[in-house]
This record gives sequence, structure tokens and C-alpha cells, in this order.
Amino acid sequence: MEVKLEVGHDGVAVITFSNPPVNALAVQIIAWLKEKLDEAMSRDDVKAVVLTGKNGRFTGGFDINVFQKIQQTGNLSYLPDISFDLVINKLEDAKKPIVVAIEGIAFGAGLEVAMGCHARIATPKAQLGLPELSLGVIPGAGGTQRLPRLVGLSKAIEMMMTSKPIRSEEGKKLGLVDAIVPSQDLLVVSRQWALDIAEKRKPWIRSLHCIDKIGSLSEAHEILRIAGQQIKRTVVNMPQHQACLDVIEEGIVHGGYPGMLKEFEVFNKLLVSDTSKGLCHVFFSQRATSKVPKVTDIGLKPRAVKKVAVIGGGLMGSGIATALIISNIHVFLKEVNSEYLMKGLKTIEANVRGLVARKKLAESSADKALSMIKGVLDYSEFKDVDMVIEAVIENVQLKQNIFSEIEKICPPRCILATNTSTIDLNLVGEKLRSQDRVVGAHFFSPAHVMPLLEIVRTEKTSAQVILDLMTVGKIIKKVPVVVGNCTGFAVNRTFFPYKQGAHMLLHLGVDLFRIDRLISNFGLPMGPFQLEDLVGYGVSVSIAKEFVTAFADRTFSSPVVDLLIKSGRNGKKNGKGYYIYEKGSKPKPDPMVLPIIEESRRLANLMPQGKPISVTDQEIVEMVLFPVVNEACRVLEEGIVVRASDLDIASVLGMSFPSYRGGIVFWADLVGCKHIYTSLNKWAEKYGNFYKPSRFLEERALNDVPLSAPVSAPTTASSKARL
Repeated sequence: MEVKLEVGHDGVAVITFSNPPVNALAVQIIAWLKEKLDEAMSRDDVKAVVLTGKNGRFTGGFDINVFQKIQQTGNLSYLPDISFDLVINKLEDAKKPIVVAIEGIAFGAGLEVAMGCHARIATPKAQLGLPELSLGVIPGAGGTQRLPRLVGLSKAIEMMMTSKPIRSEEGKKLGLVDAIVPSQDLLVVSRQWALDIAEKRKPWIRSLHCIDKIGSLSEAHEILRIAGQQIKRTVVNMPQHQACLDVIEEGIVHGGYPGMLKEFEVFNKLLVSDTSKGLCHVFFSQRATSKVPKVTDIGLKPRAVKKVAVIGGGLMGSGIATALIISNIHVFLKEVNSEYLMKGLKTIEANVRGLVARKKLAESSADKALSMIKGVLDYSEFKDVDMVIEAVIENVQLKQNIFSEIEKICPPRCILATNTSTIDLNLVGEKLRSQDRVVGAHFFSPAHVMPLLEIVRTEKTSAQVILDLMTVGKIIKKVPVVVGNCTGFAVNRTFFPYKQGAHMLLHLGVDLFRIDRLISNFGLPMGPFQLEDLVGYGVSVSIAKEFVTAFADRTFSSPVVDLLIKSGRNGKKNGKGYYIYEKGSKPKPDPMVLPIIEESRRLANLMPQGKPISVTDQEIVEMVLFPVVNEACRVLEEGIVVRASDLDIASVLGMSFPSYRGGIVFWADLVGCKHIYTSLNKWAEKYGNFYKPSRFLEERALNDVPLSAPVSAPTTASSKARL
């Protein structure tokens, strides 16, 4: 970490800062930058300044480790006042021109620093953006005021609301970038540009004083009004978006300096909000998944995986194959007959073309990807593959037979992976000689879209196999989370009470559509009943059997799904479930399902005195989600995950738990384990064992210890095959 100042014969001082790997603006870097700027301004031999970063990138922005420190302590004094100390006084209002030379990236506070300079020179395809809203805050170093003045109000709002960067080429068209030059010419051109400003051959522009791109006050108000309406429709439970619009408006109405005062005030308030805490926690949690004790810290190097065989071309198999080929990995797709094989290959092509249509993949890349798939009907091509991923139906005997066959044919180093979502891996590989190569590669549907890859290890799975699969996961742009082996693994195991909690409420007399609406309002993409419609009742029944067998002491078996199937319903698959599904229309509650619900309630006989319970909206959400927290406690206690944050990121990426709530364990700690424990105890007394608090939750609640606090060691007898 360093900041250097070098003055050339031309009188240009080049200030270069370095803080690998992304040149983050750490507190110390900011302090040194201010010192070097003061020195440059005071030296008689300096006519102008060029500010740049080292290691092929300008900066990834402010060091958000400071955010986490503030959120954990509540002490805002850790945050340097970047906007007024550095950007305003030291850059924009400097008496000598300052040009920023941008290579690679200029994100967050880095772009805000750049916008405070008097010109911006960038390399081709450099990325510029303000992603602060994705962390629950707003730009806090002048970004809300300068970006609209440089690129126009509409584009600035779009960039901030979406947190998506733009390329330097677009920045040039918009006015954010003054010139684009090859990397080797970046400093030469920047130095000359700075001299040209000093000698009045080029304009000396102070962005905070620019108003020509803002438009009239009435036009600005209309743009902000429309943006406000849009975020109300698309952004739920996240205050930073409207706060950002309010701060932008403050600057437009009252001027840039008052706007920055408001920005600083709002930024500080948002930084210590639960929303920002949750989003920052998810940010750090995702990065922590790449560190697995006794796997990533023992000096192993990942082996190349260039050819993969996928067995089964159904929904999951075709999705997995798609994810692999769009990442330049050769795939052999194996099916039992030509009809199924052709269907699988057509599904893969449709997946790829769909990515192109949604602009997630270039047309040229699509053609290349499709050339990397080959359909096969036998195992002859398996003799030199690096990995096999079995993705057939959830049948133990079938999986055992497949693994016995491929062990004989595949090379000795080949990874033997299964995509099972619930079956114990020890059962899958129990007849094999090389059980150290058996691993779970649990993708989430649709596999080419969903970002989570749950890597399941047994006691015998080798560290090398885990590392190799983690590497493949990153290549195919998944977030690999390593978990232990048990029924349902980490994600499905944790969330198995989710649907059952909803069914429990249904049979206690609560309206199912009210339950779905409240869970959606909480932040999940859809409620548990609509999700059941989407997945299909057959899957629901088969998974329920696995969990009833494994956890008979705490399951609720609802008769409603069997009744729905008997009445000819199968959810979205045939357009009839709890909801009606018509092409081109949103799902609509089906009143015809209500008699089926009444029959199911009669059979379950749960309602006290035969009358529906009276329950608040908050209690409904808690009665669905607190059992999930309770099961998460058991997963933590048994050591199924390396750390609590792994379960948080898995819940966000695998079950779409709202990221702004930080994940299931993080949210539970915000709610408070004492409240969760007391509530579950109360419901257990009223409604039975399904709600009984786990031992882990009880201990944490009684001792006032957060659920996320590290577990010293797995404490149950069943944990010996865990992490």
C-alpha cells in the first residue's frame, strides 16, 4: 500500500496510488493522497497534476471493510470525510488542474474522485460505475451531485439505481470521459491534457458547477417523479433508492454544495441501517465461501477440467450442460434412447438461444457453445472425461447402478459427481471402490441461471476433488458453497420446514393467499403455495417423503397435495393449482380450490374447536420462517456448513431469501434468538412438536449468544460425516 508523487520535466506531477488487488481507497490511501495533493499544490515546479492507479486499474472504490467495521461498532468516526476533505477542497477547487488517468475500473468512490477532477482520460473498455445502492447506501463522495451534471439526469439515475457500470466508450459519448486512449499512451495523453488545461488550451471544468445537462427544474422534477414510481413497483423494502432520488433533487433545487451536505447526512444514516448491514454481510459472505479449511489452505492446486459427461438430459441435466458449454467446457450428454437425447439437446439449444435473446450471451458465443456439446447413448466417450455429473431422477438404486458402471470406464482421476438434491451421498457411492472421488454437485433449477452450486462432501471425499469442483463452479460463474452430507444438505434441509409451516397455518384456518402475499411482501419472489405450484406436486411429494423419513419427529404431513392431485391439478404444469395459470397473464387465485382446502382442513383436524385461529400479519411471517431458522440452528450445530455466513449466502442464492435481509441466520440475529425461541415455545405448546425449539436455539437464546457465533465443534452424534 503506497502513494507516490513524481514530477517530470514538463512540470506535471503524477500521483500514483497502489493497494492490491483492486486499488481500494483505504483510509490510509486517502490520507496519503491528501498529503501528496497538498505537496503538489505547494510546489513551484508543479504546473498540473495527473492522478492514477497502479497494477492496471484505477480503483475499485472505497474499502468497504470500513463499512463492516462501522456496522459492527456503530462508530461512524471510522469513516473519513472523503467528499469535503478530498474531492471538494483538494481536487475540484484546486488551484492547479488535475486530470485522472483511468485504466481498468473506476467504481464507487473511485469514480467520485475522478468526477472531482478537471478531466478524465480512460483506456478502451474501462468500466465506470456507482454501485453503492447494491450495498444499501448511496454514493457518499459527491456522486449523487456530479454524475447527473456530467451525463444527464436520466442516465445518472439509471446508473445509480441499477448499480451497473458503463464502458468508457459510452462514457465518452455521455461526457463522463474526455478521451479514450490505448493503455500505453494513457499517461502521456493525460499529462499533455493537464498542461493544456493549465495553459488554457483546454477548458477547466468543475463538474459540480455544470448545469447544462440537468435541464429545467420542471423537467428534472418529472424525471425524478417517474423514477420514484418505477422503484416503488420494482424495489421492495430498500430505502436507499428513494433516498438517492431525494438527495439528487436536493442538489438540483438548492445547488451542488447543499446537495452534498444532504448526501453526507443520508449516507451516514443508511450505512448503519439493517438494509445496508444485510447487503454488506452478503457481499462479504460470498467472498468467504472460497476459503474452506483443509481444502484451500493446504497447498493444493486445482486440476484442469476440460471435458465433462452429464448423465440425464432432463430439466436439471440440460441446464447443467448449458452452464458448462457457455463457459467453454466440452460436454457429452448421455441419455437412454434417441428420443430423450434429442429432447435434451433441443432443450440445451433453447436455453442458449434464450440467453442470447435476453442479451446474456453474444450470438457468436452461442454458436461456439453449441459446438461443444455432443449427445451419446453409451459410455464409450467417458474414457477420457475429467468429471461426470449424474442428473437422473431421485432413485437410490438407479444412481448406484450408474456409478458402478462409470467407475469401471472413467479414468482414475475422474470426479464422480451427483446432482441429487436430497439423497445421502454415502448411499450413492457405497458400492464403489474409489469413494474419495464421489461428491455432490447440487445445482438449483434452472441450473444455467441460478447462481448457487452446493458442493456436498462425505467423510471420504478428497480435498483435491472438492478444490477441483470449486474451481469448475467459479469458471461457470456459480458461487460454490461447500457443505456436509445429510438429507437435503444445507439449503433444502434448512428450508424443508418452510412449506410445512405454511401448510400448518393453512390447516389452522389462515387464508393461503394471505400467506403468499405476506411472504412476498417480506421479500421472497413468491409465497410458498405459488412456489409449490411452480415446482410441481410430484416433486413436492417425493421430497416430502425424504424429509418425513429423516426427520419424523418434526414434520407436518399435509393431506392437501394428495387432494389437489386427485382433483386433476398439478400446479403451473397443467395450469391449475392453488392459482390459475393462463398464457400471458399473471397467476390468479383460484376460488375453485377452496372446497379442496376445506376438505383438507377437515382431515387434518388442527383448528382449535374447529375455528380458524386469529393471527397478525407479523405472526404469519414468523410462523412460516421461524421453523426455518430452527432447522438452520440444527444445521449449524451439526457442522453441515463451514460457517454461518455460508448458510446465509446459500439461502440468498439458492432459495432467493432477500439479500437485503442478509440471509436466514443474519436475519434471525437481527430479529433476536430470544424472541424466536419464545415464539416457537409458545406455538409448540399450542400446535405440537413441529415448532419445538432446537437445543442449539435454546442454548443461544438462554445465554444471549448470536446464532452466527462460531460453533466450536459439531455436537451431535450424527455429525461425524460433516465438515
